[in-house]
Amino acid sequence: MERSEFFLPAAGRKVDAPRHRRAHFAIGDVVRHRLFDFRGVVFDIDPVFANSEEWYEAIPEDMRPERDQPFYHLLAENEDSTYVAYVSQQNLMRDGDGGPVDHPGIAQLFGTFSGGRYRLHRSLTH
Repeated sequence: MERSEFFLPAAGRKVDAPRHRRAHFAIGDVVRHRLFDFRGVVFDIDPVFANSEEWYEAIPEDMRPERDQPFYHLLAENEDSTYVAYVSQQNLMRDGDGGPVDHPGIAQLFGTFSGGRYRLHRSLTH
């Protein structure tokens, strides 16, 4: 499989990624975690794991996802709070509720909510 190396500022390092890895979700999609009770809006996608080693090692080994898959940055919510989450593709699924997410950061990035997804503000697209 052909691979590429690129720099990820959030990780502060270069990462090696398969050139043809496909993300199942897009920016603006509303998703739900497969194991934990939270949902969120995708606002960024890393083609492979690009967080810190400390973050990765903090995940219990029997639950630790493979690094060589897309990871999603989410504006997330559960019953108690809102936060930013970093989740592997294998642990996400489309949200069946289809309703909007109640996160204070959504208005900064997204406009309308329609068809189960948010539209990125036009000024943020290239």
